[in-house]
Amino acid sequence: QVQLVESGGGLVQAGGSLRLSCAASGRTFSSYAMGWFRQAPGKEREFVAAITRSGGSTYYADSLKGRFTISRDNAKRTVYLQMNSLKPEDTAVYYCAADQVVAGWTSVAYEYDYWGQGTQVTVSS
Repeated sequence: QVQLVESGGGLVQAGGSLRLSCAASGRTFSSYAMGWFRQAPGKEREFVAAITRSGGSTYYADSLKGRFTISRDNAKRTVYLQMNSLKPEDTAVYYCAADQVVAGWTSVAYEYDYWGQGTQVTVSS
């Protein structure tokens, strides 16, 4: 069982940056690939980024490459999402998720086992 708590969301002007954090409970954090998703009002939840168990590999939605960076610190049981050059269309609730896997990663939301409650990111123009 893993509980995930996101933080770091807020209001930022276009062009600004935010760093989201997702803290996990439990001692098996390194057994999970981690992902970030987002959901804007009236839209489907979409994949943002994922990172493998060791943090050795990262993956991004094509539209976000170069602006967002996912990382993790297994000792702190935390995964991060650094978001730069933010745009109004990045406005959404951002969720972290944990996928208990032997290896690899996934961009498919229903394959993740645990979800946080989400944190709101609002980018003003």
